[in-house]
Amino acid sequence: MRENKGESSRNGRGGIGRGSFGFSPHDLRTLRALKTPARIQKFIDGLTYQYADTAWSPARVLRERRGHCMEGALIAAAALRVHGHPPLLMDLEGVRDDDHVVALYREQGLWGGIAKSNFAGLRFRAPVYRTLRELAMSYFEQYYNLRGERTLRAWAGPVNLARLDRQHWMTAEEDVWCVPELLIAAKHRALFPHRVARTLPRLDRRSFEAGMHGWVKH
Repeated sequence: MRENKGESSRNGRGGIGRGSFGFSPHDLRTLRALKTPARIQKFIDGLTYQYADTAWSPARVLRERRGHCMEGALIAAAALRVHGHPPLLMDLEGVRDDDHVVALYREQGLWGGIAKSNFAGLRFRAPVYRTLRELAMSYFEQYYNLRGERTLRAWAGPVNLARLDRQHWMTAEEDVWCVPELLIAAKHRALFPHRVARTLPRLDRRSFEAGMHGWVKH
């Protein structure tokens, strides 16, 4: 990934550390080693999945080596930013289910996604999607609850976390609740009409079990 010197320079003037974004040298080396989206995905896959009412910053997650889906997306956004990409997120909104957060990246004009999930099919997406709606729809079949209901309904993004630099979303010791607040406030767009949602069949058993591969129980 190419270094975007303008991004680093602007953030340096913003008071969060020119080129370092406020990370310790050790954490910065860790993020710089994640040179591709696939490497970032592998790294966040290796973090222990935690069920917790937290909103840890990337620096906190790097220290604890665990996190949930939003915290994994924040690590991915921070790593992408270190390599010159803007720190962008997509929020996927479900019914009778949790929301899901995806870090966005773009290559040759096409969108891809990086995400941490307890469900196998809600993680990495290669950059082959022309629009963010296409990317969001790619998660539909794998987005289901434990009753087998297809639960994805809406999406929002791109949400640029640079808006939260003054709240130190990348390095704060306290929970960065400003991130989920920003995602909730973002305009969400329905993926299909409500009348379609009422008639959706439940997932078949084979697909259900495939998506649960690697699932970590509460």
